[in-house]
Amino acid sequence: MKKTKFPVFPFDPAKSPFFYGWVVVAMGTIGLFMTIPGQTIGLSTFTDSLIEALDISRDNLSLAYMCGTIASSLLLTRAGRLFDRFGVRPLAVTASICLGLGLLYMSSSDTIISALERKTGWNHLWVAMPVIFLGFMIIRFFGQGVITLASKTMMMKWFDERRGFALGFSSVFVSGGFAIAPAAIESLIQSYTWKGAWVNMAMILLFVFPILVLVFFRNDPEDVGLKADGDWISKDKDKKSKFPVHRDYELAEARRTLAFWVFAGFLALQGLYITGFTFHVVSIFEEIGSSREDAVSIFQYIAIIAVIFTLCFSMLSDFIKLKYLLYIMSLGAMFSLMGVINLEHGSIPYLMMILGTGIASGMYGVVSAVCWPRFFGKKHLGSIVGQVMMILVFGSALGPILFSKSLTLFGSYDAGVWICLIGFIILFIGAIFVKNPQRKEVK
Repeated sequence: MKKTKFPVFPFDPAKSPFFYGWVVVAMGTIGLFMTIPGQTIGLSTFTDSLIEALDISRDNLSLAYMCGTIASSLLLTRAGRLFDRFGVRPLAVTASICLGLGLLYMSSSDTIISALERKTGWNHLWVAMPVIFLGFMIIRFFGQGVITLASKTMMMKWFDERRGFALGFSSVFVSGGFAIAPAAIESLIQSYTWKGAWVNMAMILLFVFPILVLVFFRNDPEDVGLKADGDWISKDKDKKSKFPVHRDYELAEARRTLAFWVFAGFLALQGLYITGFTFHVVSIFEEIGSSREDAVSIFQYIAIIAVIFTLCFSMLSDFIKLKYLLYIMSLGAMFSLMGVINLEHGSIPYLMMILGTGIASGMYGVVSAVCWPRFFGKKHLGSIVGQVMMILVFGSALGPILFSKSLTLFGSYDAGVWICLIGFIILFIGAIFVKNPQRKEVK
């Protein structure tokens, strides 16, 4: 990758009194926080408000969400190539501003729909669906997609040997932030209405985060004369890396490996399940007679479990085969799914759901942070992560409509849950045959 422009503006990271990679981890973590308005966990608290304000059904809202998310996913491979070409700062600043504008658009969606209805005389649904589709496409592409891609890829590039250890700290804070997000956004909605909540978040994305990006984000340690890992680089020159990278794969080469599709498949299926569950969490709890507050509060307990597993396995990931993490992740997801299926039967399924979701979420953060540079190198990392994000976002798009149609057709969410469970079993079997692609580069 060519050297990015102005790598030492407004200051030179090489002159930092400590390894600048830690600043990158902190800023990348903030970047991931900024994606919350575009993540399902940030949108789920608006679901019922949108259904009421826009006068559309749960199925139609889920359909618009699915179509908007799929449309956004198709652009993410291109975004990854732009990362490789221009670096993190131009991409992250643009994405932040566009996400902020998307939130302002969503906050006015009911007004826009009413105005278009009066002007065109069209049926309400024919107006509402395209309007909300466009809003979902914008915030999903720039939120869940581009800012996530930029922040994670930047952090991956600053560490090699201790990538799991370093990015584990980020995953812990992200888990905590995502856990309190539904309650925090719910508080904003109660204080400022659903419209005002989106406007408040938009102001941060328009005027605060872009400044942080321009000042603190840096694309690559080599750009500023540093090396990945900083002082952690072994002084023992004879000591070999446990998982050496022998060459950098291009995207087309990565796509021809089993590891790419199994790991991407796990992340996409996890995204599908968690998105479907989170998008309809209030409804799922209403089915068993629990309140909206009970539904929103579970994410705090899930986060505690996720943080514990993230801390433990982010450090271990530097020393063990990554497919072992997939086994744990899939077992956690299957445990969670069995809990959801039996949720009406008391506290044990409830605890299974929380424990399993926490395990799967914690392992998801570790796996998604460390596998791609270990398997495929860093030179084309933006393109590879962009392709993975496309698959992941596409998968997450199917979650809400899968769960919604399950409820509509069968009177419960169980059918959607069983489909996810079967998917995890198949991928678990596939993981048995996965090998690190770098091993075949050894002659």
